Amino acid sequence: MLHLPDDAPLTWVFTGDSITQAVYHTHGARGWVEHVQERVRGQLGRLTDVVVNTGMSGWTAADVLGRADHLVTRFRPDVLSVSLGTNDCIEGPAGLPAFRDAMRGLVASAAPGTQVVLHTPVVVGHSGRGRRAAQPAYCEAVRELAVEQGALLVDHEAHWRRHFGEEDPIAWIDDAAHPNALGHLEMARLTLRTLELGGLDPL
Repeated sequence: MLHLPDDAPLTWVFTGDSITQAVYHTHGARGWVEHVQERVRGQLGRLTDVVVNTGMSGWTAADVLGRADHLVTRFRPDVLSVSLGTNDCIEGPAGLPAFRDAMRGLVASAAPGTQVVLHTPVVVGHSGRGRRAAQPAYCEAVRELAVEQGALLVDHEAHWRRHFGEEDPIAWIDDAAHPNALGHLEMARLTLRTLELGGLDPL
């Protein structure tokens, strides 16, 4: 559960890849971070909270760590959300040690007391599973890191697998790797439920 003090505004930083950035594939609809912001700053009335989205299309955990001063630490976040792995997993099993190290570095970049939230990537469509065959192993690495680092875990992969089983998740994706508008809404809903921030009011 995320702790939201009543007497102090918070700074939230969401860092990640194109899915966090929500570039192109929502076709003008809100991305998942925007939905979370709507819940926090609008529906929960936390008007003085600040939400910063530093998602970078195409980037890996190592890329984000290399620019952590610009993307994370300069904002001194009270809440740090990290959602990576979709691009990292293209390196296959051999890339897992570097992914784990970079993710640990991102968690360590946050100041003591920062509430850290780690996300597993969403399920890839059938047409993209050859290129991203190792993604389930990267999701498991995120789960292990959440336990190791004492971070909150939002397990999108598990949620999508419960919903779709082995079927192609075409209802929630725009291409093989990127959620569409409905997929982003599902990501936001799961994030809010996991953090015990309530559900989105009707849109």
